[in-house]
Amino acid sequence: MNKQNGNFQLGLQTLSLIVGFMVWSIISPIMPFISKDVAITGSQLSIVIAIPVILGSILRVPFGYLTNKVGAKWIFFISFIILLFPIFFLSQAQSVGMLMTSGFFLGIAGATFSVGVTSIPKYFPKERVGLANGIYGMGNIGTAISSFLAPPIAGAIGWQSTVRLYLILLALFAILMFFFGDSQERKVHVPLMEQTRKLMSDLRLYYLSFWYFITFGSFVAFGVFLPNYLVTHFHIESVDAGIRSGIFIALATLLRPLGGILGDKLNAVHMLIIDFVCITIGGIILGLSNNILMFTVGCLLISVCAGIGNGLVFKLVPHYFSKEAGTANGIVSMMGGLGGFFPPLVISLVVSVTGSSHFAFILLAIFAIIALVTMLHLSKRERTSVRIQ
Repeated sequence: MNKQNGNFQLGLQTLSLIVGFMVWSIISPIMPFISKDVAITGSQLSIVIAIPVILGSILRVPFGYLTNKVGAKWIFFISFIILLFPIFFLSQAQSVGMLMTSGFFLGIAGATFSVGVTSIPKYFPKERVGLANGIYGMGNIGTAISSFLAPPIAGAIGWQSTVRLYLILLALFAILMFFFGDSQERKVHVPLMEQTRKLMSDLRLYYLSFWYFITFGSFVAFGVFLPNYLVTHFHIESVDAGIRSGIFIALATLLRPLGGILGDKLNAVHMLIIDFVCITIGGIILGLSNNILMFTVGCLLISVCAGIGNGLVFKLVPHYFSKEAGTANGIVSMMGGLGGFFPPLVISLVVSVTGSSHFAFILLAIFAIIALVTMLHLSKRERTSVRIQ
């Protein structure tokens, strides 16, 4: 694999991930418009917003494994072709059931994340993998693009026509991947069960999965629930809420490479400890906030930490699991996706029980503290291992 081809594939796969995340997150920013045409209760709304995360998380494991078997080109291409159908179905939605069905299959777009994090490290030396995966992870900005652009476009041409515009993007990138994707990508043929058995016995996989559950889960959860949450709780206009949500997503996305760089140059676990201390503080701020200013400060802190934390975690995955990277990437990224599924439902439940969302954010801080304990344990174990060697 030459460097020039590696850089080209990194660019192509990053752009493809941007499109994937634009599609994956389309429902949330246009929900204020959809709810005017489709009768939907508060609890149904939480489920509809969260449901694309389910398939997008579960499929990350087979997508990572299959990328090693057949290459990123074909996984991206087939995914974009299949996604044409749920996008069109969403544009025709007239009931909650139709929204849930189309949203579920839009999860395929979210699963494409594990394609690049499995493929890209093959093109770069170990000392550049953190940066390369960080750049690829910037494809998450597709969520911000949908948050920024979908509401004003929906206001101008209607939400149905806005959704149909995504058909053009999917078709275009399916064609680009077909002609310019790397058909010579190095394949890895290790039986899935053999990889899984080895991974399941390694404590580091569980720790990385838990950390990513929090960092990427925060990124996804805030991205999907913020637009409607800001409208409902702070009575902000739909377009303004979309812009604020887009800023959160963009900041987290742009800082992801910084996490990769820090992981390349410094001890990634130590950097994660600092990162999670800040997440704890952010969760407490959100839990105590009663006005939009404090809430914004808390959100921005979580955004910075989520972005850097995402980059740090995916520096560690190929470092710890070089031979099983495809499956490990899939498992860790699956847990991150599931981390985005639960918070909107938890917030809805907490609000229904307590009348306030404050305790839901305190739970984020509690989870971050538990993660800190696991990081300190792993750091101590690694120091002991070095001394023994």
